[in-house]
Amino acid sequence: MSWYVYIIEASDNTLYTGITTDLERRFKQHLAGTGAKYFKGRTPESFVYTEGKHDRSSASIREAAIKKLTRREKLQLIKR
Repeated sequence: MSWYVYIIEASDNTLYTGITTDLERRFKQHLAGTGAKYFKGRTPESFVYTEGKHDRSSASIREAAIKKLTRREKLQLIKR
């Protein structure tokens, strides 16, 4: 099973990083309020970055690495 690491831009221009096996399903969960608590009070706008071909372990490690980046570094990653 292939895992994805993703970044979603929220309605308040913040960036949320997560992992999933199904990008479309996960985005719908965030929209419906059944995804991350992060989206209570904000709306997910769109995926601004996705990275595939991970297993569960490597996706979690990559997610943690991205979450440690500054906003500026995340924006540079998105532009690539």
